[in-house]
Amino acid sequence: MPDASTHPRPLLTRPHWTDLSGPWRFAFDDEARWQTPDEVHFDRQIAVPYPPESVSSGIHETGFHPTLWYARTLELTPELLPLPGERLLLHFEAVDYQAQVWVNGEFVTEHRGGHTPFSTDLTRFVRGAEALQKGVLELVVRAQDDPFDLAQPRGKQDWCEAAHVIWYGRTSGIWQTVWLEKVPATSLQSLEWSCNLQSWQISLSATLEGPVHGTMALEVALSHAGTLLAQQRVTVRGKRVSCTFTLEDPGIDDERNALLWSPEHPHLIGAELRLIETLERGDGGLDRVLDRVLDRVSSYTAMRDVGTDGHRFLLNGHAYYLKLVLDQGYWPDSLMAASDAQLRGDVEWTKRLGFNGVRKHQKVESRRFLYWCDVLGLLVWEEMPSQYRFTSDAVLRLLSEWTEVLERDRSHPCIVAWVPLNESWGVPELGRSPAQTHYVQALYHLTKTLDPSRLAIGNDGWEWV
Repeated sequence: MPDASTHPRPLLTRPHWTDLSGPWRFAFDDEARWQTPDEVHFDRQIAVPYPPESVSSGIHETGFHPTLWYARTLELTPELLPLPGERLLLHFEAVDYQAQVWVNGEFVTEHRGGHTPFSTDLTRFVRGAEALQKGVLELVVRAQDDPFDLAQPRGKQDWCEAAHVIWYGRTSGIWQTVWLEKVPATSLQSLEWSCNLQSWQISLSATLEGPVHGTMALEVALSHAGTLLAQQRVTVRGKRVSCTFTLEDPGIDDERNALLWSPEHPHLIGAELRLIETLERGDGGLDRVLDRVLDRVSSYTAMRDVGTDGHRFLLNGHAYYLKLVLDQGYWPDSLMAASDAQLRGDVEWTKRLGFNGVRKHQKVESRRFLYWCDVLGLLVWEEMPSQYRFTSDAVLRLLSEWTEVLERDRSHPCIVAWVPLNESWGVPELGRSPAQTHYVQALYHLTKTLDPSRLAIGNDGWEWV
């Protein structure tokens, strides 16, 4: 089992990261009066990452508050200061819906989409004598979440003041982990894993961030249950590096099952990756070649295949009976937010009650939930939160965020199906409107383009196009 501890990004972990959960200064800005951090009057305190509508946040105000401000002072302790050749990154796992970020009064980044992560580089603020003399970083976040905007992907979040019928209370602002990470100047930014059971192969596509030159190489080692399965070293020739591992195929199902992932036997393959720079040195007339490790990360993958045969769902080439629960992912005291222990407990209870999977309904859940589904063995149908209007802006918003969802989660073994739209929400004239029909078809084909390895359902329920 991979040991990702409580890392918010379990498929790409490094040891040096800092969780910024806890008390932040907070203010409502219902009239959108303030445009810069200097104008804001912070008169409250909130427990991040819980939304202000929740009990767990310490605020618990469920009315209409479209603009929220957060602030946090960070002392530049030695643990936070990057060494020469390192960078300091600030990560947000999810802010609903539109976020703008300032550091020491300087605007640094913005992001639109309430369920996907984004990052910014803080290195320039923590380098040099001026930064050390000041000794602090002032982080300020403005989150804008219009409760009446039905063109915004919102899922089951209600637009009325009180939750009604099948909808739940709103979750605004920061609702997943905010964290800091120290990385090398050239680092591994993302990993995409895939497998092929027919050829008994595992493939990796890694993306690098930072300067790249011809003396770099990527070394990858795969292991299972303490046994080294494969190791490979690939020369880096650009920002994207790919390699494929052909494992020793026992050729017998019983022996293959010892490595295949399923809810009953969630076998995971650990991966250790090292980004290396090769140095040549002369020493007493002798030339030596030395390796210097630039970056080191841990990850995991699995041998797992899904498909269909007529009306049957196939897992690893065999018919598999799905027993899924519709998982809404809301919590009485914290709404869409949840602790790691709660997410793990949900997976454990789902399995204990006899289910082998969940359709995560109208919510893109935390990566920590997917980690526990990978580790403990639970199938996931992942679904995009719907918007409720069909406009050009609504289409572009959902397309942008759905693409980010696919990029974030397509390497998790537990996910077996993608659902970009639910029950014709946001496409009320589907079947009569050519534009809405093309939209659903386009979402399906986009999904299958970015991930052809899984099932995809353009519109789950109601009209089928």
